[in-house]
Amino acid sequence: MKRLVAGAAALAAAGLGMARWAASRGRVPGAAKDPLESSRWLGVTINRPPDEVAPAGHLPEPLARVDAEVRMNRAPGDRGTEIYARPREHRAGAEGVLARLRGEDPRTTVRTALRETKSLLETGDVLRSDEEIATTRPTLPGKVLDMALGRASEGGRL
Repeated sequence: MKRLVAGAAALAAAGLGMARWAASRGRVPGAAKDPLESSRWLGVTINRPPDEVAPAGHLPEPLARVDAEVRMNRAPGDRGTEIYARPREHRAGAEGVLARLRGEDPRTTVRTALRETKSLLETGDVLRSDEEIATTRPTLPGKVLDMALGRASEGGRL
């Protein structure tokens, strides 16, 4: 167990050292490199026809509660519906990076709403990966896993 903790501490220290080194060289985080990143459309394909996705033009609840522009069209090959959304509020550059670190990025809210919409329409429920897992005692790897699961719906591919 001591080796595991020592290894995790060494890995964390190496990561922190690399981050400090990259910052000292004036490198810009990936999200800040593309000035159009904050205004790009986020998309997801749902395996349902458009009339089931938005009956009578009403958006599904997860998308209706966010302040975003939304557009829909048929997926190629008649394989469901494509939904695209982007926040009305755009934060570019360093402001966007800082907002994401603070958990206030509007793109994160739209991305989460798209994930929830897909899950709700395809399965009838919003599936979550962060269900409570019973353990005998909290551990360092468990805390890292909890932190990662807490932010899992915010990033990555849709």
